[in-house]
Amino acid sequence: MKSRQSFNGLLAILLTFSILSIISCQKENSGTTDQQEAEMARASGEANAEAESVFDKVFDDVMGANDEVGVSGTGIFYGRTDTLVPVPRCFTVTVEHPNNTPFPVVITIDFGTTGCTGPDGRVRRGKIITEYTARLIMPGAMATTTFDGYYVNDVHVEGTHKITNTATTNTGARQFTIIVTDGKLTKPNGNYIKWNSEKHITQIEGIVTPSPLDDIYKIEGGSHGQILRGNLLVGWQSSITEPLIKRILCRWLVKGRVRTVRVNASTNTPWVAILDFGNGQCDNQATLSINGQTFQITLP
Repeated sequence: MKSRQSFNGLLAILLTFSILSIISCQKENSGTTDQQEAEMARASGEANAEAESVFDKVFDDVMGANDEVGVSGTGIFYGRTDTLVPVPRCFTVTVEHPNNTPFPVVITIDFGTTGCTGPDGRVRRGKIITEYTARLIMPGAMATTTFDGYYVNDVHVEGTHKITNTATTNTGARQFTIIVTDGKLTKPNGNYIKWNSEKHITQIEGIVTPSPLDDIYKIEGGSHGQILRGNLLVGWQSSITEPLIKRILCRWLVKGRVRTVRVNASTNTPWVAILDFGNGQCDNQATLSINGQTFQITLP
C-alpha cells in the first residue's frame, strides 16, 4: 500500500512538472506580433535620431564658446547655414576661474526662464554648464557639460556630455571622443528618451584654414537607449554603419547611416531600423527604413 501511494505521489509530481514546462515553453515562444515589432523598430529609430540631433549640437555649443576654450563661431554663438551673420543674443555667458588660473575654467550659458530663440529657430531655457581642462584644440583637453533646468522647445534635456581631444598633435586633423552618460530627453506629456553614447569624431576638411566655417567631421561609434512612448517601452542598440558627416555650416547631420535594433531581438530579425541622413545636402530630412518600408522623418 505504501509503495502504491509513493508511486501515485511521484506520478503527480511528474505531471505537474510537465504542465509547468509546457506553460513555460509557450510563454517563451509567444513573442510579439509583426505590428508590435514594426512599431518598436520605428520608435527606436526615431528616438535615436532625435537624441543624436540634440546632443550633436552640444558639441558645437561647447566648442564655440570662445577662442580661449575652443574655436568661436559655431553653435548658438553664430548664425549658421544661410545667413552667416551674428544674431542678437538673448542669453548670458558667465566665465569663472575657480583656481584663479587660466584652467580649469567654467562657462555657464544661461538662456533664462522665459525662452530664448536661437539662430536655429529653437527656443531654449535653463543653463548649459561646461568645465574645460584646457583649450579644446589641444591634445588631451577635456570639456564636461551638465545641464540645469535646460529645455529645448519644451523638451527637458539631462545627462553628462564629455568631450576629449584624442589627437596627438594640435597642427593636424582634430580628433575627439564624445561620451554621453545618462542622457535623457523628457517631453511635456511624460514620454522620454534615455540615451548613452560613445562617438569618435575626426576632422576631414578645413584643417589648414583658421576659420571653423569650412570644417567637416566624420563621426563613428554607437549608442544604446530606451524610449517610453505612451504604453510602449522599448530598449535599443545602435551602431553607425556608414560614418556620419557633420558640416559646421549645417544645423543637421548631412550624411551617414545608423543601424538600430531592439535589445534582445534575435540575430536574424528583419525588424531593424536603418536611419539614413541623406546624400550630403543640408536639410532637416532623413529616412528610416524598416523591413522594406521607408518613412520620412524630420530632424529636430
